[in-house]
Amino acid sequence: MSPLNIKSGSSSHSAYDLRDPNAEVIESHTLAVIVANEAGVLARVIGLFSGRGYNIDSLTVAEVDHTGHLSRITIVTRGTPQVIAQIKALLARMVPVHDVHDLTEEGPSVQRELALFKVAGKGEHRIEALRLAEIFRAHVVDSTLESFVFEMTGTPEKIDSFAELMRPLGLREIARTGVAALSRGL
Repeated sequence: MSPLNIKSGSSSHSAYDLRDPNAEVIESHTLAVIVANEAGVLARVIGLFSGRGYNIDSLTVAEVDHTGHLSRITIVTRGTPQVIAQIKALLARMVPVHDVHDLTEEGPSVQRELALFKVAGKGEHRIEALRLAEIFRAHVVDSTLESFVFEMTGTPEKIDSFAELMRPLGLREIARTGVAALSRGL
């Protein structure tokens, strides 16, 4: 008789809740950090995460105010509520940081990501890839006799779903920009 392969945690298919009831819940948070656009700022912000063993799921950076020399860093990270609070406090104390917003806590936000998918295939696989791309509103930005490059903008979940459907059809490469996010309303 083989041993049971029970994974930690629970699923919708399990009658048992194997999670520790006293354990903290890991949450995903999107942070928008306004910083001075100067040499080394991004390295200092990233160093804050790596120095404490925190992971970054997504990172985007761009200058948003040319005259004020300000950049916006959008970071998606995970942690317990205490870890997220510590990250925000540490970021706010950094000299080049002007503002820190937790878009997850501040209310509804709009999140989008750009992705490019290279899909190789012939015959029915090629036709099916084009059909799925139309459903997901992906655009063909390059085409050869053996492959397509699709461009898609959407939520990270939408991009993940499209990638999963393209895998059996010949997905070869994915390039993703990372999440860009803004809070909704004024």
